[in-house]
Amino acid sequence: MNKLPRRSFAILSVVLAAILFVAVNITAQVWLRSVRLDLTQNAVYTLSPGTKSILSKIKEPVTLRFYFSRNLGTNYAQLRAYANRVRDLLHEYVTASGGKIILEEIDPEPFTTAEDDAVAQGMTGAPTQEGETVYFGLVGTNTVDGRETVPFFSQDREAYLEYDLSSAIYRLSQPEKPTLGIIAGIPLQSGDPGVPGLIPGNQQTLVLYQQLRDNFSVLPMSMTIDKIPAYVNTLLVVHPSGLSTTTQYAIDQFVMRGGHIIVMVDPFAEIVSYSNGPQPPGAPGPTSDLKTLFDAWGVQYDPNKVVGDPERAIRVQVRADPRNPVADYIVWLKLQDGDFNASDPVTGNLHEINLGSAGAIAPVKGATSTFTPLMQTSDSAGFLDAAEVRSVRQPQDLVRDFKPAGHKLTLAARITGPIKSAFPNGAPKSDQQLPAGVSPAPLPAHIADAKNADIIVVGDSDLWDDRFWVQAQNMGRQAVAVPTADNGAFVQDAVENMMGSSDLISLRTRVPEVRPFTVVAQLRRSAEGQYLAQEQQLQARLTQTEQRLKQLQAGQGGGDAATNPELLSPQSQQEIEKFRRDLLDTRARLREVQANLRKDVEALGALLAFLNIALVPFLVALAAIVLAYLRQKRRAAARGLT
Repeated sequence: MNKLPRRSFAILSVVLAAILFVAVNITAQVWLRSVRLDLTQNAVYTLSPGTKSILSKIKEPVTLRFYFSRNLGTNYAQLRAYANRVRDLLHEYVTASGGKIILEEIDPEPFTTAEDDAVAQGMTGAPTQEGETVYFGLVGTNTVDGRETVPFFSQDREAYLEYDLSSAIYRLSQPEKPTLGIIAGIPLQSGDPGVPGLIPGNQQTLVLYQQLRDNFSVLPMSMTIDKIPAYVNTLLVVHPSGLSTTTQYAIDQFVMRGGHIIVMVDPFAEIVSYSNGPQPPGAPGPTSDLKTLFDAWGVQYDPNKVVGDPERAIRVQVRADPRNPVADYIVWLKLQDGDFNASDPVTGNLHEINLGSAGAIAPVKGATSTFTPLMQTSDSAGFLDAAEVRSVRQPQDLVRDFKPAGHKLTLAARITGPIKSAFPNGAPKSDQQLPAGVSPAPLPAHIADAKNADIIVVGDSDLWDDRFWVQAQNMGRQAVAVPTADNGAFVQDAVENMMGSSDLISLRTRVPEVRPFTVVAQLRRSAEGQYLAQEQQLQARLTQTEQRLKQLQAGQGGGDAATNPELLSPQSQQEIEKFRRDLLDTRARLREVQANLRKDVEALGALLAFLNIALVPFLVALAAIVLAYLRQKRRAAARGLT
């Protein structure tokens, strides 16, 4: 048998390698589509246990119709890549559902019935530069009349893709939504501040409230309701300012009957002032408390104290101080990893929550209930008077008078175990205003205690405010709310946990967290501490000098000494000149502090740049030199043996 020439053998090898390459790719595309090797830290490309649990509980088939303009989308690399990710993820849903999810892929080409169908199904098209329209959305339906729509997959919500898909499937697989009762003293319909926001056309639903309505059958209830309906699964009480005694008794008996409740009080509900503007007489105030119920539950809370925390302060703009355009607002808090109870299902997956002017809660000594913190501050936190916080206009003013408490403060906690009714003598006299001759409806039999209460208490209601946790992004005619913090996830996780469901909890916060520059923040806080201390000394010196000037003017027999310096004695003029020199010297020291801040931050930046840019090539070069040396040494040893 003749051997092939070497040239022909090389060509044949290349051809066979190409054929093998194509065959392997086709085989992998068909048979290994769902195989993944996810090496990311948080496994963001792997279906979470919550999604798998949702898919395992589907009883009736769910149909997903995926619309994507394939030919037009090929001209946009990022859009095409995102569409491929959505398609791959949908196929994983199909595989994991065991056939309960039916996927239909539709390419709505221009001027076809498929495009007409996409428009009829509510898809929002994105116009291209050529004047054509790209469709990229999803419609889900069940066997009854359930329907969920994603008009356009915005890349701004790519991090929340699995949650959006799983929550839509969850709603389609749960035709009967559990009932969530809400007693709210905050405006769930929010708009611009002041009078314009009161116009119905300018108002919009809070994002968090809309999300709750999407997932649950929400029942808004009055602040004067006398009993909680039996079909309410969980009760959510938000900023109960001026809550009637009758309603407090209704809440008490709801808990005594074994109902689960989430209470959010607030020493300063900024959302009330911001959203509604001037309030009519009798409207809920900025402070809320449930002292009667808290005493029975074993919770201590002071509605006159606001928590401040320099370590968790949010940076805000300060227009009144051009030298410091931004400053730490110590009553606006950004809680981070480590501030949450990792062992509780409600907070175990949280990464960041923003709070505004929150209050602290603590256990009552000798209480029969168990107090478990869910969210806490850093060790640098302390208290400020709520009245002072409401009146102060500049963030720096709060920092000057702030004193740390020396320990962490609890901002949210779970209360469990046996408790007694806050109304040991039974139902109080009704405070409802009824027409003459009309008696209140009879109440259920009084229950004196609960053996296994489950209550969540939070010291803030401003976490509902859209400003604290979402950013609005417009996609054509569709407004998309992009979360920037886990405020919404916390409330929804708490509700679902109280409802007895936790499938979606692990999904809402499954977002790559932003790691803050903690060292840079510490350098900035240290420099600003020096700056504020010197500024306070300067203000005190100014006050003393002004008083001294008034005394000098009075001693000179009056006159306008400000415009006529001759009226002052030489001694007084020397004192003024001395003050001016001190003022210039103090300003120079302030500039030096700020320069030191920039110097430290710039030095840190240079070090990080070296580590990221130069260190890795240096290590690779060093490794190459070491390997070359070892190889040369082995060769020399081998030559020596021969």
